[in-house]
Amino acid sequence: MTRPAAAKVAGRLFCRRCFSSSFFQLPRPRSSPPRAPVRASAPRRTKHKTVEQARSRQSNGPFSWKSGVLFVITCAALVWYFESEKARMQRKRIADASKGVGKPKVGGGFELIDQDGKLFTSAMMKGKHSLVYFGFTRCPDICPDELDKMARMIDLVEDKAPGSLLPIFITCDPARDDSKALKSYLAEFHPAIIGLTGTYDQIKDVCKKYRVYFSTPQEVKAGQDYLVDHSIYFYLMDPQGDFVEALGRQHSPGEASKLILDHIKDWKG
Repeated sequence: MTRPAAAKVAGRLFCRRCFSSSFFQLPRPRSSPPRAPVRASAPRRTKHKTVEQARSRQSNGPFSWKSGVLFVITCAALVWYFESEKARMQRKRIADASKGVGKPKVGGGFELIDQDGKLFTSAMMKGKHSLVYFGFTRCPDICPDELDKMARMIDLVEDKAPGSLLPIFITCDPARDDSKALKSYLAEFHPAIIGLTGTYDQIKDVCKKYRVYFSTPQEVKAGQDYLVDHSIYFYLMDPQGDFVEALGRQHSPGEASKLILDHIKDWKG
C-alpha cells in the first residue's frame, strides 16, 4: 500500500473512533432521590366541637339562663322571708306592748249567759283565739254592718285555720237583750257567733274590763226608748285569754282575717 493510501485509511479509523456512540457520550443528568410523600397536617382542634356549640357558648356567656332563674328565685325567697319575719316581729311587739307593765289590762274574768240560756265563762275562751265584739240588737246601722263584717272574717279564718277562732258578741243593753233576743238576732249573721248577756252589773263589769265605753242607763222602765253608745272594735284575744290586738273599722274583712291568721300562726310557732 502506498503511503498516501495508508494515511487515508488511518484518518477514517480515527474519525470513527472519536465520533462513535460508545466512545463519545454526553453526561446524563443525575436524578434526585425520591421524596417521601408529605402528609396533610391535621386541622387544629378548636375548643368547641361544632359551630352551634360555639355560638351557644358565646350567647350564654359565663351564666346560663337556668342560673339566672335560680338566682331570681333565691332573691325573691330571701325578700319574702325577711318581710315575713319583719311583720311577725311587729305583731309580737304589739302583743307584748298590751301585756307590758303599767299598761291597762284589756280583758278579764266574767260569767255570763249565752243565747241558749247556758252559763258561759271566760275560762271557756282558753285554748283558742277569741274575737270579741260589743253591741246591741236594736243598733240601727253600725252593729249590723260590723256583724256582717265579722261573719265574713269568721269564714275567711275558718277556711285557712278550721276551729281556731271563737267569735263572741256581748250585748251592751242587758235590759232588752235577753237570750231569746240574742239568738234570733245573731241567726241572721253567722251560726258560729256566741251571744252573751247578763245583769246590768255583770255587763258593766265586763265592759270595764275590756275598756269598752258603756252608757246604758241602769233604771229603765218597760217600753222606754233610749240610746246605747259603745266602742266599735273587735278585740282579738289569744288562747290564754290575753289581749292581742284591736281591729277597727279601717280593717277590711280580708285585712282583719289576715291579721288574725298571722297571730294564730305565730302562736302555733
